[in-house]
Amino acid sequence: MDHVAANILVVGFLVFVAHAFTGLFSRTRIPDVLLLTIIGIVLGPVLHKVTPENFGAVGPVFATVTLIIILFEAGLSLDLDIVRGAIRSTLTLTLANFFLTMFTVGVGAHLLTSLPIHLTLLLGAIVASTSPAVIVPLTKHLNLAEMSRTTLFIESAISDVLSIVVAIGFVASFQLGRLRLGQMLGQIIATLVLAGLAGAGAAFLWSILLRRIRGLENSIFTTPAFVFVLFGIVELLGFSGYVAAAVFGAVLGNIEVFHGMAFMRRYLPQEPITLNETERVFIAEVVFLLKTFFFVYLGVSIKFTEIHIVYYACALTVLIFLIRPLAAWIGLSRSTPMHDASLIAIMSPKGLAAVVLAAIPIEQKLPGGVAVRDLTYVIVFVSIVFTCVLSFLVERSALKKIYAVPFRRFGHSGGTALPLVPPLP
Repeated sequence: MDHVAANILVVGFLVFVAHAFTGLFSRTRIPDVLLLTIIGIVLGPVLHKVTPENFGAVGPVFATVTLIIILFEAGLSLDLDIVRGAIRSTLTLTLANFFLTMFTVGVGAHLLTSLPIHLTLLLGAIVASTSPAVIVPLTKHLNLAEMSRTTLFIESAISDVLSIVVAIGFVASFQLGRLRLGQMLGQIIATLVLAGLAGAGAAFLWSILLRRIRGLENSIFTTPAFVFVLFGIVELLGFSGYVAAAVFGAVLGNIEVFHGMAFMRRYLPQEPITLNETERVFIAEVVFLLKTFFFVYLGVSIKFTEIHIVYYACALTVLIFLIRPLAAWIGLSRSTPMHDASLIAIMSPKGLAAVVLAAIPIEQKLPGGVAVRDLTYVIVFVSIVFTCVLSFLVERSALKKIYAVPFRRFGHSGGTALPLVPPLP
């Protein structure tokens, strides 16, 4: 009984601490996600009070649920007009960052560790995505234009799909003895398009049913439950449930725009509705709680096994952040404000997708699989530290002048830059 009471005490303490960290973030720009991850590291790898095994099968499920709800809530806040304006540069940024990171990490890890090049390229694919679980809460408190926030969010959702498909494609190529690029590309396109269509169709259906659902007792959690159902169905069909969840949120949040189109009125029997303020506040609170425990769990899961692995992972993370400004310069529209481009150039945190994919080399019994996993875990943590620290410095110190150098011609051509949006309280 004392053990249960201690666990309940820790849960309550973490919620209060998370609120304090959020307030600290708004005043000092010290990110709450970083502090929560450090708490997890102290409880796990340092003090050994908690291990990932304590969570059992619930741990990965909890992490997945957190990412689903974060993507859904972020999609709700998107403006489709801004999405249309951002999609071209976002795709260019995503592809440039993904493949530059994959090859840079692949070659760098091969030179540092002497692991086979095909295995280090797999490592590069695993850590080439950016994490929406870090990006979304972090950018809410940064002085970014709405289009820049949208660009980062869409990049993180698409890059997760790229990372999963390319990493699994590499593993399949090891087994077959050859790499099927055409099949890999087709899988990426099918995953994105069909998952997006499933998310959009589900949003139209739910917006019609929502009025009736509200008549049921205790129905406020039915929308998140529907998102879980959507995710499960899309994943079982072999596509990206994460993309479906994000598109579901974006379409549901902008349903009035679609209903205003004449051709859509023929297919929508009544005026669709979106979430009301109470439902949005509830989902925001759910996101806050899940995010709190997710980053503590992430810290617990990180393994600092051998000191040379830590050194190699830190060096590879430095390479990732050196290559990111080049990807931003290639991918971003020249109308992007210089300040925004400088912040986007340091947004390369890794997260859940990398942690999950890191287990694949071990499951497939690949030689060097343990090293790939341990390198990935440390890269995830160090990349979050780098992103949080650099975002603080680029906004508050002379470092912003250094990061602004490649983007000095940004914000003046190709259109009018959007005004900066003040950080959220």
